[in-house]
Amino acid sequence: MTDGVIRRALLSVSDKSGLADLGRELAARGVELVSTGGTAKTLRDAGLTVKDVSDLTGFPEMMDGRVKTLHPAVHGGLLALRDNPEHVAAMEAHAIGAIDLVVVNLYPFEATVAKGASREEIIENIDIGGPSMVRSAAKNHGFVTILTDPADYATLVAEMDANGGATTQAFRTRMAGKAYARTAAYDSAIASWFAFADAFSNPLGADALGATPFPETLPMALKRADTLRYGENPHQSAAIYVPQVAGTAGVPQATQLQGKELSYNNLNDADAALELAAEFAGQEPAVVIVKHANPCGVAQSGSLLAAWEAALACDSVSAFGGIVAVNTELDGATAEAISAIFTEVVIAPSVSAEAREIFAKKKNLRLLECGALPDPRRGGLALKTIAGGVLIQSRDNGTISADDLKVVTKRAPTDQELKDCLFAWTVARHVKSNAIVYAKDGATAGIGAGQMNRRDSARIAAIKAREAAETYGWDAPRTLGSAVASDAFFPFADGLISAAEAGATAVIQPGGSIRDDEVIAAADEAGLAMVFTGMRHFRH
Repeated sequence: MTDGVIRRALLSVSDKSGLADLGRELAARGVELVSTGGTAKTLRDAGLTVKDVSDLTGFPEMMDGRVKTLHPAVHGGLLALRDNPEHVAAMEAHAIGAIDLVVVNLYPFEATVAKGASREEIIENIDIGGPSMVRSAAKNHGFVTILTDPADYATLVAEMDANGGATTQAFRTRMAGKAYARTAAYDSAIASWFAFADAFSNPLGADALGATPFPETLPMALKRADTLRYGENPHQSAAIYVPQVAGTAGVPQATQLQGKELSYNNLNDADAALELAAEFAGQEPAVVIVKHANPCGVAQSGSLLAAWEAALACDSVSAFGGIVAVNTELDGATAEAISAIFTEVVIAPSVSAEAREIFAKKKNLRLLECGALPDPRRGGLALKTIAGGVLIQSRDNGTISADDLKVVTKRAPTDQELKDCLFAWTVARHVKSNAIVYAKDGATAGIGAGQMNRRDSARIAAIKAREAAETYGWDAPRTLGSAVASDAFFPFADGLISAAEAGATAVIQPGGSIRDDEVIAAADEAGLAMVFTGMRHFRH
């Protein structure tokens, strides 16, 4: 009984896809089928002869199916070393038959959490017997074959046919490794849910972070969605993983309608664009253009085409080879305009038939349809690896409204200035620090990102605005009469003075510097209106 031939199989699956066909293939090769509950019924409905597990154990399934396979007759048949005389003698003494193949996939815990089920239903979908059988079979892979994925059924049959009804050690080892990866991910999903058990619909939600401290151990259940050609650079390898527990849909879940495969940089930049476009969900048409994970043009208007033109005008140089995200259905006129420049990726909630036809002429352009936009205020965790560890924080989902603002200058902003301030603030929270964003009439006028001091960010943004005016033949740059947002406080007045010199008339910033009085005085001297948010948005 050490030849690897499969004579008896135990099947107990939640996902019954391909089950009947596998049962037929096994039965045709003389394999005895043993099963439980709904799996046994599916096999019998397919006309197959099946022995119940209760026939092996001498005990009926009980306690609503909680207890059925946790028995020596099952685990002895899985764990016995077939070349160990003492194990063989124990099997004979206790009438334990060997089990050569185990086919198990687990209760759908992740899907149950994802659909927002009650605590009781989630608990009932924590599988006990399944993982126990998987681990027993995988541990004894020198003799027992374990399958946990329906995708491997056909491979098993081919393996048996190639080896006289047996499986090879190499195959059993590979399947055992896959089985342990599955149980590890399954247990991680359960542990994550318990760690943040106050957020049933999102195990890693911000509400849970407020109610529950970060756990001592944080397991992560991730599944590889794809292997990428390379990482940020060609000498780096890369892959993309998605949570085992389904959560917010984003770029990885979008449908790619055309174009080359997405690269590491494409995915990173498309995510940045989509997250900012989501800020305008349900509002006027909005267009976001991103380059190297930073917005280089953002605009809202009465039509998507007008928003595209305004966003592009902010920095048409940086837009070349960029990523475009929109907050509404992408129409043909806008698709035609986007096609006029080289664009890497376009992502939209939906894409009209006319737009698809237009983009089809651009074979290399990646076109993504994402469905619903992600909720920018959702909870969750943000992770960053550092040498020797991982930094974890709750997502930056903080928000402010007009009612939260504090006017700190002699002059209060006009209604239009206040609207421009809030628009600029929305964009600035998505720009790498130090971030400065000028905005006017629902469009960015200049963006300064990622500088080591705030004054330089203000100056760079103003330079881009002047270049745009020269490119489009405007009488003046759009920073004239604009609002300017700073993602963190002005530590000195120089950054604010630079903004005033660029023509800004209103300022929105967190405040909180020891030199706030100096900055406020400079704003008053320049005739600026300035409001404090009391909240900063560093993005590193």
